[in-house]
Amino acid sequence: MSHEPTSGAVAGSSAALTLRGAAAVVTGSSTGIGRAIALALVRSGADVAISYRTGESDARALAQEVQSMGRRAEVYRLDLADPASIAALAAGVQRDFGHVDVWVNNAGADILTGSVADLPDLAKLDLLLTVDLRGTVLASWEAARLMRQQPRGGVIINMSWDHAITGMQGRNPEMFSAAKGGILSFSKSLARSLAPVVRVNILAPGWIETEFGAGLTPERHREVAEQTPMRRWGTPDDVASAAVFLASPASGFLTGQTLFVGGGTVM
Repeated sequence: MSHEPTSGAVAGSSAALTLRGAAAVVTGSSTGIGRAIALALVRSGADVAISYRTGESDARALAQEVQSMGRRAEVYRLDLADPASIAALAAGVQRDFGHVDVWVNNAGADILTGSVADLPDLAKLDLLLTVDLRGTVLASWEAARLMRQQPRGGVIINMSWDHAITGMQGRNPEMFSAAKGGILSFSKSLARSLAPVVRVNILAPGWIETEFGAGLTPERHREVAEQTPMRRWGTPDDVASAAVFLASPASGFLTGQTLFVGGGTVM
């Protein structure tokens, strides 16, 4: 990126995937997909703002790893259910980095594992709509506010879900679709509002090897892989590679688009 505008790029440039000099925010980056995205952006030359809600030790371990790679990392606590916490993250990033070129809204509520999986449906729904949907909207507005002040603009990447397009049977998928489908639709409208200064795109992962996948029975795990055209589960690094592409000048003529990272399960 080299502090150049993110709204365009030279086609075929060998530096099209370079984010050298960029400052990137990745919410929920202490573990899992967010951690993989943060590291991939760093490998492409970016400094990174790492956020966590409960995993402070993981976040600080990631920051040390980033610093060992010769890039800058700052750590912030973020509670997406609290608008003041979202505003404080934006203020902290502006204070510490002076600019923000990429903002990845990866953090979200986990209703599938741990004690939360046993909550009543209404509590799960409230959590998803507050954290995933409203949190993404508010964080996107904060990112947009910062980026519109910059001559070079910026890139916002929001996280949806591939099955929000096709649907999936079950109460948890119904609720997940409500939140992630809302993120997808919101992001398209935001892309129109912010163009051409700020680009907004959507990542829609499918079956990715995370804590949820590890908790499935071997039979169900194998069934998912067999039903996926690519015949395997995705990895956090698969999602991270797509995030680097959307963050980089290589995708400089893309905005309001959804990139499905699900091995072809949803096409």
